[in-house]
Formats: sequence, structure tokens, C-alpha cells
Amino acid sequence: MLQQRAQVGVRVRLCFGDPEGEAVRVRGHEEGIGDTLAAKIRASLTYYRSLVGHPGCQVRLHDTTLYNSIFRYDDHLLVNPHIWGQPASAKPLFQLRRTANAEWFDRYDESFEAVWNTARPWAPDSQEHHRSGQN
Repeated sequence: MLQQRAQVGVRVRLCFGDPEGEAVRVRGHEEGIGDTLAAKIRASLTYYRSLVGHPGCQVRLHDTTLYNSIFRYDDHLLVNPHIWGQPASAKPLFQLRRTANAEWFDRYDESFEAVWNTARPWAPDSQEHHRSGQN
């Protein structure tokens, strides 16, 4: 579905916490789940493998502190704020809509852009080879 949307001009950008990064390691420790968070991210990434290299689709990994998860489509934004020591399923979900003077929407949108600009493109094949000890 995301590839189809990209073919008609929708920009598809997915940005995940780097499962090999320090921020994910720390958050997994704080939530009391250890390496499980990194494993969940790796599992989620498998669904998006076909997007890598597809025109209009980008998948990146970041290693920033994870304050919230942001899901944006058009003028709608869902924000799942992180609460120390709690999994995402135990946290609230805020729905924001872009309107005139939509300060909260704009701030979360700017936050995503800032993280996106520090993130690196995901190269699934090279990451898998790195983990398995093959270069």
C-alpha cells in the first residue's frame, strides 16, 4: 500500500530507532525489557524491506533520545509520548490536526524533521551481514 501511494506522489518516510544504537539500548534497559526493544524494531523493519530503494519511499534509523513516537499523514498527527519505564502500549496517544495557528502540530512536525535530518538511510542487507559477522 505504501509503495502504491508513493507511485501517485505521496512522500513515504519511516524513521525507526536504530536497533544497534545506544538510545534503544538505554530505553530497553529503562523499560526493563533489555534487548527486546531492539528485537521488536528489527521485526518491524522486516515489513518495510521492500520500500528500500522504491521511488518516493525512504526508511532511516536514528540514535536520538526517544521522547515520543510520531505518526503523520497529511494534516493529521498521532503522538505517543514516552513515559519512563513504560512500554508504548501503556502510554496515551494524542491526535493533532493541522489548523491555523496549530502550534503543537508544528512543533511535533519540526521535531520529526530534526530527527530525520540526523538519521541514516537503512540498508537492510548490510545491517544483517554486519550482525552475522560477514562483511
